[in-house]
Amino acid sequence: MDKTKAVTAKAVEDIIPPGDFQKLLSILREVKFGTVSLIIQDGKVVQIDKLEKIRFK
Repeated sequence: MDKTKAVTAKAVEDIIPPGDFQKLLSILREVKFGTVSLIIQDGKVVQIDKLEKIRFK
């Protein structure tokens, strides 16, 4: 039996406000190489860290 739950829009809003969620999506689209980290306190996203790497060919 699969124990995963579907993520609803309400569940996402409880974790990260809509404006910040849009910012997160924008960051994810921009990064070609690197990492995006979410800092969570008390079950809510309080900070987004972006580390982008530049690769030389």
